[in-house]
Amino acid sequence: MARQLFWLSEEEWARIEPYLPRGRRGAHRVDDRRVISGIIHMLKTGARWRDCPRDYGPYTTIYNRFNRWSKQGVWEDVFYALSGSSGVVSTTRVSAAVDSTHIKAHRSAAGAKGGTSSRPLAGLAADGRPKFTP
Repeated sequence: MARQLFWLSEEEWARIEPYLPRGRRGAHRVDDRRVISGIIHMLKTGARWRDCPRDYGPYTTIYNRFNRWSKQGVWEDVFYALSGSSGVVSTTRVSAAVDSTHIKAHRSAAGAKGGTSSRPLAGLAADGRPKFTP
């Protein structure tokens, strides 16, 4: 079974390249185009970051770049360059969610097994009314 990897086209890359951070100190940054293609691939497939194909580079690099640029607001500018909309509904730059996560609950988490939990009250009088102590 052949994997379908995502790669940015020349036109897409030309549109988003001006919005990427430049002039950062530290170690030499790996190929941005490869990393961004990997990020988009992972977001499209919904897989774990650890399952990122090796063609994009180390999964830690892919995740760290996504996380760091999310905090800096870089993705809003990139999405606007590609789609004409940042995807943020609010007028203030609070946060933007790109990833969707769900948690599968255990089948017994809802308490379905064992029937209903309604029991008669222990403090009932003989005629069925609750007892009150003044």
